Amino acid sequence: MGDQAPHFNLKNAKGEAVQLSDYLAKGPVVLTWYRGGWCPYCNLTLRHLQAALPDFQAAGAHLLALTPELPDKSLSTQEKNELAFEVLTDEHLQVAHQYGIVFKLTDEVATVYKKNFSLEDYNGNDSDELPLAATYVIAADGTITYAFLDAEYRRRAEPAEILAALR
Repeated sequence: MGDQAPHFNLKNAKGEAVQLSDYLAKGPVVLTWYRGGWCPYCNLTLRHLQAALPDFQAAGAHLLALTPELPDKSLSTQEKNELAFEVLTDEHLQVAHQYGIVFKLTDEVATVYKKNFSLEDYNGNDSDELPLAATYVIAADGTITYAFLDAEYRRRAEPAEILAALR
């Protein structure tokens, strides 16, 4: 915390360019990553964040969710979960790499994933890389004021903690 957030320019689920700096000009940003719409824990988290969105907005914040999913897949996730916040494609996890939150699946886990679904079809590459469960609150000046990071994908930042960090 206290570091400057790396800036980015990514596409949203509709293919429109979105810059972090544009949102920071309006106030603080809650920045969160999810692994993909195929992940039940990610979908639960996205729904919890959607439920807390009015509270984040009342605190003057905007919520941005980043995913390695291709835009068509992220649009499906956005529609399925009825999300009213931006979902951005972090292609090849370029922004996640800047934040230092990328991990590579073990060969064993990658094999299990390949038996059940094609991560490559979701992400458009065969890197077998995913983002950690990470959420940041970034002040309008670009300073990171809250960071949640956990290698255990089932543990996520609680909306109440995020809201407390916004106050």
